[in-house]
Amino acid sequence: MSESLITCPNCGTEIELSEALAASLHAELEAAHQAQLAQTQAQLRRETEALVSRAEKKAREESVVERKILERELADERERRAAAQQAELELRKDKSTLEKRARELDLEVARRIDAEKQQLEGALRRDFAEQHDLKLKEKEKLIDDLRRALEEAKRKSEQGSQERQGEVLELDVQAELERRFPYDLISPVPKGARGADLLQEVRNGAAQACGLIIWETKNAKRWLSAWVDKLKQDQRSLGANLSVLVSTTLPDGIVEFGCIEGVWVASLRVWPALALVLREQLIQVAFAHAASDGKHEKMELLYQYLAGDQFRARVQAIVEAFTALQSQLNRERVAMERIWKEREKHIERALAGTAGMYGEVRGIVGSSLPQVPALELDPTAAMLEDMTQ
Repeated sequence: MSESLITCPNCGTEIELSEALAASLHAELEAAHQAQLAQTQAQLRRETEALVSRAEKKAREESVVERKILERELADERERRAAAQQAELELRKDKSTLEKRARELDLEVARRIDAEKQQLEGALRRDFAEQHDLKLKEKEKLIDDLRRALEEAKRKSEQGSQERQGEVLELDVQAELERRFPYDLISPVPKGARGADLLQEVRNGAAQACGLIIWETKNAKRWLSAWVDKLKQDQRSLGANLSVLVSTTLPDGIVEFGCIEGVWVASLRVWPALALVLREQLIQVAFAHAASDGKHEKMELLYQYLAGDQFRARVQAIVEAFTALQSQLNRERVAMERIWKEREKHIERALAGTAGMYGEVRGIVGSSLPQVPALELDPTAAMLEDMTQ
């Protein structure tokens, strides 16, 4: 049996113990330790319960005290709130009274101000009426003078506008005659001088004078028969062979052009054709006159022919044919321009499609594809394209 040594806690003497004795002592000590531990735990539990009980009791006491304090504070707060509400009520009553008094004072002041304002306005109105009555009459007179001056200026402006429109028409006719007949001598009649607006001395290819045509232009809204009489007098005074009146308005019974008492009347659309016909007739008459010197009878017959209905019918036929040809030419020009535009669009689409196809094939095949000069840039254009890129 093995033995073990124990040391005395008091004297420090080592005592040999057997294994059985050691186990017995160990068990006793363990039991004593467990018992002491149980007592300690029980004592701690009793002390904890006592502490919890005292804490609960103290908490209940403190809660009662706090509730009483809170109830006291709540009662004080209620008293203060009631006092504040009472004070607010009294203040509101005082405010209402003051506002009512202020409104009464404002109303009284406003009434006084309105009364004084009405008195002042009445006085000022009377003073203004007395002081400015003469000025108003002067202004009315000034307005009447200005109205009359405005009407006079408007009348002069309209008159000047009509004169300017007539001058513009005269310049257009002169420019067209000079453009169509460069061999003729076209001269305007000076302003203020008696006579027509334009004098056309007809000349043939050899620059020989063949006759005189006088032109009168009218840009008015209403036809006046006095124009024909005046132009006939101008024709006799100037010794002209023919006289033509170009007007924006024609008399009743005249369509585009016609002859009234030996005076040719034409619209703005057909007067160039009439000028061409009359000029050619004067050249033919001059040629016939040169070929038959001394034959006054034939000249008389020729004059009667020129002034007769047969010549008028022939001139009318020529002018109508010329007008029809001109209208047809204008229609053909418009139609051809439309056809050209359509063809141009088709050509552009074809070129664009061809260029696109060429570029796609060139991108696939590469430089081995033969070049098409028409679809390639020249060196200058390529350089410009490189510079822009």
